Amino acid sequence: MLTILGFAMIATFLVLIMMKKMSPIAALVLIPALFCVFVGKGAHLGDYVIDGVSSLAPTAAMLMFAIVYFGVMIDVGLFDPIVRAILKFCKADPMRVVVGTALLAAIVSLDGDGSTTFMITVSAMYPLYKRLKMSLVVMTGVAAMANGVMNTLPWGGPTARAATALKVDATDIFVPMIPALAVGLLAVVALSYVLGLRERRRVGTLTLDEALVREPAPESETVLVGAGAKAGAGRGGAGGADRTQGSAGSAGSGGAEEASGDDFKGLDPNRPTLRPKLYWFNALLTVALLTAMIMELLPIPVLFLLGAALALTVNFPHIPDQKARIAAHADNVLNVSGMVFAAAVFTGVLTGTGMVDHMANWLVDTIPEGMGPHMGLVTGLLSLPLTYFMSNDGFYFGVLPVLAEAGQAHGVSTLEIARASIVGQPLHMSSPLVPAVYVLVGMAKVEFGDHTRFVVKWAVLTSLVILAAGILFGII
Repeated sequence: MLTILGFAMIATFLVLIMMKKMSPIAALVLIPALFCVFVGKGAHLGDYVIDGVSSLAPTAAMLMFAIVYFGVMIDVGLFDPIVRAILKFCKADPMRVVVGTALLAAIVSLDGDGSTTFMITVSAMYPLYKRLKMSLVVMTGVAAMANGVMNTLPWGGPTARAATALKVDATDIFVPMIPALAVGLLAVVALSYVLGLRERRRVGTLTLDEALVREPAPESETVLVGAGAKAGAGRGGAGGADRTQGSAGSAGSGGAEEASGDDFKGLDPNRPTLRPKLYWFNALLTVALLTAMIMELLPIPVLFLLGAALALTVNFPHIPDQKARIAAHADNVLNVSGMVFAAAVFTGVLTGTGMVDHMANWLVDTIPEGMGPHMGLVTGLLSLPLTYFMSNDGFYFGVLPVLAEAGQAHGVSTLEIARASIVGQPLHMSSPLVPAVYVLVGMAKVEFGDHTRFVVKWAVLTSLVILAAGILFGII
């Protein structure tokens, strides 16, 4: 019964948000609460929610201060050279823009943190997508898949969890998988090329000069730029809809003129928040922060808290300026942290009622006896739905040991099972239980349901390519 209710709860949630009948926050809270009552454990709802919030609170704190930190770094111009390089490569060609999105997301993913990757990628690419009137779900989908492949790095999370759960060396899992993961990354780039050609046919191709042409704006339109306001900014974008908002508070680009298309410059080179004299300080601070994160010198939330405080103090020594920067990014902080705590209700009920355990056991029990010698393939296939509908912790610490034991009984090595378990990460990164995906869709102003409808099929294909390459190379 719990198995059926667990799948029904997940299906109800996905259907309602994909049909836009409920917002993700409302669905993450109300649907599990309702099913908790159905299960007959409504009296324990408070305990389940508190447990869920307690487990996700460090993640929420990390995202809050990471958004502030990288928002400030974007404001002061740390990533402007990356933006200019991407723009030079893209040349206002939709195909190059989509491929550039995949490459940028993959490169930035080397830090092992999804929220960081999405903040930098969206801040760099969002204005270009808007000015060329390209589909924003293409940007979010490609970024999520590229990050999903790179999320398998030993310091990214899944590989470390698999190594811990099965008591093996993370290097022994990851290094042999490099050829298969490289094929997966090439598949993402190839898919980006195809999607880019589709966008090129749909919107046409402009020269970069044409993309930079400012369209006339109504006299009444005012666009916020940085901490101040600028009247008569350009107009354009998708549909030319009126919006009066600075992207510092919405797309995280800290003063990039992107309110409805504007005079696209990527990141406004004249914004008042730039700190060119502090460029190398900010670069070294960011490198030091990421190094400390990879080396696990301190918990990640603590590192970002210290980094955000230091970045604000050095770059904006005057308190009113610090308040302005915090206010500029408050929108993103509130949206993301709110979504994380709402997801805590979902995961708390799913775990507390025992639904997750029953669902996992049912899936394992349904594996035919004849598939025992092929447990590597089975694990790879199961990693797709299980890491999408469950947290990585739930899958790697709850389900994977059971799969490994079943594999060992049929002569399949634990390392093979561990390697197969990470192939579902391109799909996992778009799971409604992954906090970073809300950073992605929030900054890109994309409905989560639209992102889900677009990305799931392509992410499944990417995961299957990695699995097939692993089998072909004899890794799995």
